[in-house]
Amino acid sequence: MISPAMITIRGTQHNVSGPEAGSDPTTVELVTEGACSYHPDFSQFTYQESELTGMAGTTTTFRVEKEQITMLREGTVTSQMLFQPGKKNTFLYETPFGTMTMGVDTRRLKVETGENGGKLDLQYNVDVDGIPLSRNTFLISWKPQVS
Repeated sequence: MISPAMITIRGTQHNVSGPEAGSDPTTVELVTEGACSYHPDFSQFTYQESELTGMAGTTTTFRVEKEQITMLREGTVTSQMLFQPGKKNTFLYETPFGTMTMGVDTRRLKVETGENGGKLDLQYNVDVDGIPLSRNTFLISWKPQVS
């Protein structure tokens, strides 16, 4: 069953190449309403991106399984990232300015999930065409809202 949810996302990015390499990390925190559902094999939550994240007009969905997470973005930005510890996965990242091939190398994945919501602790590295771009962390929690 799909329920309204309160979702809290804290994302931190450390640039490792380009003009911003070595600068202080950038952290964005977003508390937003969305929707979530729980199934015995996976949990899922969805929310609308905002101007704060730079992706207004995009819907983001996380499918959370015990050993992997899939993040699907549709709208202004389109991508499907697969996070699996110890594995590097490539994906297309489509924006209004063009499409690029990116890679995601999951360094840490901790999941707590159940009927009352859940928490993610995700650390990963991103590259563009094999060139390291950034080290990233997501700390995410979601909780169904009771009517």
